[in-house]
Amino acid sequence: MSDPKDLSLEGIETMPLQVFAENAYLNYSMNVIRDRALPAVTDGMKPVQRRIIYAMAKLGIGPKAKHVKSARTVGEVLGKYHPHGDSACYEAMVLMAQPFTYRYPLVDGQGNWGDVESPKSFAAMRYTESRLSPFSDILLSELNTGCVEWLPNFDGTTEEPKALPARLPNILLNGTTGIAVGMATDIPPHNLRELAAACVYLLEHPEATVADLMELVQGPDYPCGAEIVSSKADLLKIYETGRGSVRQRAVYHVEKDGIVITALPYQISGGQVEKEIADLMSKKKLPLVADFINASDHNNPCRLIVVPRSNRVNVPQLMEHLFAVTSLENTYRVNLNILGLDGRPAVKNLAVILSEWLIFRIDTVKKRLMHRLEQVNKRLHLLDGLLTVFLNLDEVIAIIRHSDDPKKELMERFKLTEAQVEYILETKLRQLARLEEMKIKDEMDKLTTEKHKLETLLSSEVRLKTFIKKEIMADAKTYGDERRCQVIERAEAVAMPEEDLTPSTPMTVILSKMGWVKAAVGADVDAEHMAFKGGDAFQAKASGRSNQAAVFLTNLGRVYTVDIKDLPSARGQGDPLSSKAALQPNEQALFVLTGSPGDYFLLATSKAYGFICPYAELETRLKAGKALMTIDPEAKLLPPQKLANKDTDLIAVVSLQGKFLLYPANELPVLARGKGNKLINIAAAKLDVGLDGVAAAAVVPENAGVVLHCGKRVLKLSSADLKERVSSRAKSGTALPRGFQKVDFIEVVLPAADEPSAPETADFTLD
Repeated sequence: MSDPKDLSLEGIETMPLQVFAENAYLNYSMNVIRDRALPAVTDGMKPVQRRIIYAMAKLGIGPKAKHVKSARTVGEVLGKYHPHGDSACYEAMVLMAQPFTYRYPLVDGQGNWGDVESPKSFAAMRYTESRLSPFSDILLSELNTGCVEWLPNFDGTTEEPKALPARLPNILLNGTTGIAVGMATDIPPHNLRELAAACVYLLEHPEATVADLMELVQGPDYPCGAEIVSSKADLLKIYETGRGSVRQRAVYHVEKDGIVITALPYQISGGQVEKEIADLMSKKKLPLVADFINASDHNNPCRLIVVPRSNRVNVPQLMEHLFAVTSLENTYRVNLNILGLDGRPAVKNLAVILSEWLIFRIDTVKKRLMHRLEQVNKRLHLLDGLLTVFLNLDEVIAIIRHSDDPKKELMERFKLTEAQVEYILETKLRQLARLEEMKIKDEMDKLTTEKHKLETLLSSEVRLKTFIKKEIMADAKTYGDERRCQVIERAEAVAMPEEDLTPSTPMTVILSKMGWVKAAVGADVDAEHMAFKGGDAFQAKASGRSNQAAVFLTNLGRVYTVDIKDLPSARGQGDPLSSKAALQPNEQALFVLTGSPGDYFLLATSKAYGFICPYAELETRLKAGKALMTIDPEAKLLPPQKLANKDTDLIAVVSLQGKFLLYPANELPVLARGKGNKLINIAAAKLDVGLDGVAAAAVVPENAGVVLHCGKRVLKLSSADLKERVSSRAKSGTALPRGFQKVDFIEVVLPAADEPSAPETADFTLD
């Protein structure tokens, strides 16, 4: 083993590891950004796309050529221009051929190139065939006109174009997506006619703002045909900042079969929407829809039918809900991050992108015209020599025939240049014999006219811009089409509340003594005589609707909430409440109630404490429930009572010692939870030994009467009787007549019912 001291670093560059790693990562990231992920503002293409189009042009696979196996193109691209994976190259080619991905496809495919339902289902490249589409002429027609900058390929054996001479701003026409190192791009496609009009306007008004251009460019134009529902203000902000998001919504109309969807958002398939709606229907979260039919076929690529449950369903409201909960409305990110003319990545606004492309276009046209002017001058020069030959044909032939150096002698004799003499000597004798002076002069006149026109265009910036405008307008007329995605500002879709979605039918929730629950259809259900499992019996019931929730109160003063629609049918024995809620040990549900926001309930215990609770505080979405009422030891929870109006209702309380107290409900506090206040003043000594407490309590609406039930005896009090006996909370109350010391319950007689008869005795004595 050699001694470390003998190691020499002579001739080896050294640097700190941090600097080396930083430079290496920076070089890698810039390579990915420039050579793979981001498109250039010039022709709007990534390198792999540009190489595919150029390779197909070099192979002669043009729009009028026969389709060629895609593997042939991929092999040419990989072998000469793009030394990377064949699958990635082929996939880039597939995207350029899919009419549902590209707004203006550049490749004309034959075979299985995927579809909207499954874009990745395209066949292998050995099966598919392809050629360039007619639209590719926008990128390739000027390829050999001297306006393209050429670069050596990866191994230096051939050349490739730095940028294709795009005649239109392809950077925005087809759009693209890409992820580089530390940055990404998301450019949506646009309408050709709108962009062409914007370019023409920008040539005429170089200082135009984004707002000015937005008068011509409405927004993105995806190939799908769905509506763009973003506001004009949002779209303007996107094109001013280069960042934002676009909302797109499906298009529908109503037919006798149902709601027919004819266009879906970009890259959303009918199968995807069908799966989403089926999932909602299976979870019973879409009760307004009876069926969903995917009737798409070859003649109708997108025909989805939503069948409402009845003709009373509000169609706009239903569709608004579907837009909110499914992919029928989708949001697309916009990030106009591109490589500018300086080769640097940057997020640019609409005006900057079009301005940079116009700079590129003007430079390209100048190079093309200058190249053509050179060709015209060269041809005129050669024709001038041919005209000299025609006028002295015999002498020229003689010199060529007898001279030892005809080239030098012709140059000296007729004052010709070397290029002219070379051209004359290379011309066949029979062509010289057939030369006609008029033909030469006609061609020279045409070329002279063209030369004057070219020089005029190159010498005048105004005329050059006019010439470019005419070319852009001509291409827009040839390749342009109508906008597919209409821009219609709509509010963001909001899902319907779950209670509105659920069919509202009368239901009765039934609770058994053993804690089993079930729900029966109807409000007047004889739950007391319903069949229960062996050893079980009726405990409590509450009437509500199927889109409401049932609140269960337990012996521990806790509440649990279960949606009525989730309860089992009363045709069976039901399910234990413990399967719907996480009850605590030794906890048993005693009461069930239903209500709506705005309702209030009287909660009371046998120890004479209680309060008024809003219904909103009774509900909880926690499976473990929540603590609601603090109950003293040995106290019992009394049946909760619903208030009709907490400001006008009365509260009637009867103690175990036969004392009756009536006072306004608003004297009790409204609490979210707790123990409450004293309902009636009872003897503390007797309370401690269980000899006193609250026997019954009831809420008495305005103008209502009550009936006190004590065994088989009843005591009826009319509303007039009650008005005379209204007292205050926490009083001792008045003694009931003999025989009513053990009241079972208080029955409330509503005003609509017949007035109760006179009481058996009205001689109450004050305590």
